[in-house]
Amino acid sequence: MYPNSVQMGGFIATQSVPSAPTIQTPEPNGSLTSPASSTNPQSSRDWDSQSATNFSESWTGFYIPREDRAIVDKRLMEEYSCLAVYLDDDVADKHYNGFSNSILWPLFHYHPGEMNFDESHWLAYRQANLTFSEAVMTQVKSDSMIWVQDYHLMLLPIFLRGMIQGAASLGESIEAEYKTLQEGLVSGADPITTKLKNVKIGFFLHTPFPSSEIYRILPVRREILLGTIHCDLVGFHTYDYARHFLSSCTRILALPTMPNGVQLSTGAYCQVGTFPIGIDPEGFVTGPQSPPVAKRIKELEQRFQGVKLIVGVDRLDYIKGVPQKLAALEVFLEQHPEWIGKVVLIQLAVPSRQDVEEYQNLRSTVNELVGRINGRFGTVDFMPIHFMHKSLPFTELCALYAVSDVCLVTSTRDGMNLVSYEFIATQQARQGVMIISEFAGAAQSLNGSIVVNPWDSQQVADAIHEAVTMPQDVRAEKHTKLFKYVEKYSAQYWGSSFVGELGRLKAGGSNTRGSWKTMG
Repeated sequence: MYPNSVQMGGFIATQSVPSAPTIQTPEPNGSLTSPASSTNPQSSRDWDSQSATNFSESWTGFYIPREDRAIVDKRLMEEYSCLAVYLDDDVADKHYNGFSNSILWPLFHYHPGEMNFDESHWLAYRQANLTFSEAVMTQVKSDSMIWVQDYHLMLLPIFLRGMIQGAASLGESIEAEYKTLQEGLVSGADPITTKLKNVKIGFFLHTPFPSSEIYRILPVRREILLGTIHCDLVGFHTYDYARHFLSSCTRILALPTMPNGVQLSTGAYCQVGTFPIGIDPEGFVTGPQSPPVAKRIKELEQRFQGVKLIVGVDRLDYIKGVPQKLAALEVFLEQHPEWIGKVVLIQLAVPSRQDVEEYQNLRSTVNELVGRINGRFGTVDFMPIHFMHKSLPFTELCALYAVSDVCLVTSTRDGMNLVSYEFIATQQARQGVMIISEFAGAAQSLNGSIVVNPWDSQQVADAIHEAVTMPQDVRAEKHTKLFKYVEKYSAQYWGSSFVGELGRLKAGGSNTRGSWKTMG
C-alpha cells in the first residue's frame, strides 16, 4: 500500500494500512492501479505532497513476486519517494487481519467481545514491526525525524530506539523485555554499526485509545505501551484519548505521568499531545462547481424534488452505528407520520472485511432493518431508505453530499470521522445540518453540529426532526461556524502542527515536563 502513505519533507515517515489494504494491480510497466474509495479519500493523507524532499515507507498491501520487485521499487521511489516493505503472506495476514484488526481494532473501539487473541498473531505482529524497523534503519541518518502511523506499528518506536541508541539505553529492566519482544523473530538486517545522533521519533494513533479499564483486558497490554512510549512525541485526536493513554501508562506500567507526557525509568520523557486531523477541503469546496458534479447534483435534485435528503456514508463496520441510525429513523417516522414521503435517508455502506463472520452478521442485520423499515413506511412511489452496499467514485460522492440537507453520523466509537468534514466542505450552497455522535472524535471539534448519543434512538429521532425543520438562518449560522473550522484546521495544518512540535523537542526523550500540548 503506497499511495496512502503520509509523505513529509526532510525525513522518513512510516505508515501501515489505515483501515484496509488498498488493493492495487501491478501493470506490465511497473505501475500500480487502485480502485476509487468512497470513505476517507486522500483528503486527509497527502498533507504535504508538495514537499521538495519527502520519503515514506509502507507495506505494499498485496503480494509482489520477487522478480517484479525491482521495477516496482524503482517506480515507487521515483514517483512517490516511497520504499516498499515486503512481508511474507502468512505474516502479513496474521499481522493485519489477525492481531491488528482482530485484537487492537475491537479493543480500541470498546468491543472487547470481538477480540480473538492468538499467540501466532502476536508473533506476526512483532515480526512485521521488526521488519518495518529494519527497513526504516536502512534510510535513517543523524538528525532524521521518523513519524510512525497508527495501531499496526505500535512496537516500531521501541525497536527503532533500541537499534538507534542500543538496547542498553532502554534501561536494565526494559532491555530484558525488549529482548523478549524479539524472541522467535527472523531478522534480515545486519547489526547497526554507525552511531546515529539526534534522531526524533513521533507516533500518531488514528483510532480512539480506550479507558484503562478496557485497555487492561489486552493480554499484551504492557508490551504495546512499552513499544509506544519510546517516542519523543505521541499524538492523539482528542484530549480524552490522550488522557486514557496516560492513565494506562500509570496503572499498567507504574510510570509517573504529567498531563503532557510520561516519565520513563531511564529519565527520558515521552511527550503526549492532541492533534485532531482534518481534510484537504479544497476538492470538496470546488467539487460541486465542476461540470460532472453539477450535472449529477441537478439530476438528484430533480429525482428528490420536495424531499429532505439525509446522507449517511460509512464503512459497514460495527463501530459505525448503522443499525442505530436505522432504528432512530424508524422512531422518527413513527412519531412524525407527516414526514413520510418527505424524508429520505441515502445510506452508503462501503464493504469492509466481508470474509469475517462478525461483518457478515452485521450486513444481515442492516439488510433486515432496511427491508423492514421500507416495507413498513414505503409505497410504490416512495422508499424512506435508499441503501447502497458499495463504494462510490468521488464525483458521485461529492454530488450526494452537496444535494443533502442533513448528514447523519451515529458511530458508536470513531477516532475522528472525516465524513462529517467532507459534508461540511460541500455545503456552501445548501448549508445543511450536521448530526454527529458524541462518540466520534470530530464531535469535540465541530461546534455547530447537533451532537447525539447513538444508543438513544429517541434523542437521534428528535435531532432528525430538529434538522429537517431548522430555519434557514439558523442553518446558515451553524454552517458558517463549522466551515470556518474545517477550512482552518485542515490536513495540512494537522501535519504541520505535529511535525512542528516534534521538531521542537529534543531527541531521545530528553525533554522537560511542560504544559499540556494541543493543536489550534
